[in-house]
Amino acid sequence: MKIVGLTGGIGSGKTTVAGFFRDLEIPVYIADDAGKRLLNTSSKIRENVISLFGPEAYEGNSPNRKFIASKVFNNKDLLEKLNRIIHPAVEQDFKNWLQEQSADYVIYEAAILFETGSFKKCDLNILVTAPQKLRIARLQERDNSSKEEIQQRMNNQWSDEKKTKLADFTIKNEDLKETRLQVEHIHEEILKAGKNC
Repeated sequence: MKIVGLTGGIGSGKTTVAGFFRDLEIPVYIADDAGKRLLNTSSKIRENVISLFGPEAYEGNSPNRKFIASKVFNNKDLLEKLNRIIHPAVEQDFKNWLQEQSADYVIYEAAILFETGSFKKCDLNILVTAPQKLRIARLQERDNSSKEEIQQRMNNQWSDEKKTKLADFTIKNEDLKETRLQVEHIHEEILKAGKNC
C-alpha cells in the first residue's frame, strides 16, 4: 500500500484537498489532528510537555494551547523540542492506523511534512499551494488571526518554491472546482502508477 504525503503552507487548503481524497474513498490520516488528540490523551506526552513548559502548559488534563503557542511561535528551539515530543508518538499512531487500512493508497496529511523530513517515508508527495494574499484572507476568516500572527506562523514553514522541488505533484488551490479536478487527476495517476509497479 502506497503512502502519499500531503502538505501545504498554512491557509493553502490542505484540509479541503484531503476532503476531496476522502470523497474518492481514500483513507486520510491528519497528523495535526492526531497530535492534538495525543496531547489530550497521552500521559507520557503530558509529562514531557509540562517538564518543557511548566505546569501552566495544562489546565487539568487539557493542554493550554494558547499558552503553548505563545511560547513556541517566537522560539524555534522550543518549537523543535515540542515537535520532538509529539512527532514520534504521531508516527507510532500512524503505523497502528495504517495496519487497519486496505485501500490502494492512503493520504498522510501533515503541515510540516518537508520541514521534518517525514516526506522521505512517503512513496509520493503532494504539495497544495495558494497565493499568499488568499492564504492570509482565509486564515483571518477562519481564526480571526492578525496579519502579524499569520506572518509569524508562515515564517516557521518553508516557502512553496523550496517545497515544490521535493513534491511529485502540486495542486494550485484557488478555485474549488478546479482543485477537485486536479485531485481526481492525481488520484488516477497514483492508481495507474500502482498498476505499473
